[in-house]
Amino acid sequence: MDAVLELRGAAYSDPDAVALVARVQKEYAERYGTPDETPVDPAMFDPPDGFFVVAYLDGVPVGTGAWRRSPVVALGGTSGVEIKRMYVVPEHRGGGLARRILAELETTAVAAGHDQVVLETGLKQPEAIALYESSGYVPIPGFGHYRDSDLNRCFGKRL
Repeated sequence: MDAVLELRGAAYSDPDAVALVARVQKEYAERYGTPDETPVDPAMFDPPDGFFVVAYLDGVPVGTGAWRRSPVVALGGTSGVEIKRMYVVPEHRGGGLARRILAELETTAVAAGHDQVVLETGLKQPEAIALYESSGYVPIPGFGHYRDSDLNRCFGKRL
């Protein structure tokens, strides 16, 4: 029997979200030497200016993704969001779950009236870069907390 995937909107303070964000922060520290230090106000992810999703496989939380309103204008867009906290636990990677989360984020951003999405990632996350490029994201000028880092890569997509 196939696993049942459920994508549930959640508050940033939801216990499952908190646990998964802690895991992604630990992974950032392992890859980069520190967790993501981008300032984050949990209210940024509350509708209508944001959205946070937790992915469940057979009721077990295994991934997250979020967007928040962004002032960054790229690719001719007029109203944009920034993707944050994309994460899938290592034991469930490679099965398309991140792509499903990303599609949900794009769909909900469009439903909220946005026409572009931007994101930051880093060179020590080649699997993330591959996901974004294969999903139609293109390089854009640097922005955000890590814009001056040599490891930073920024991408955008018109929706």
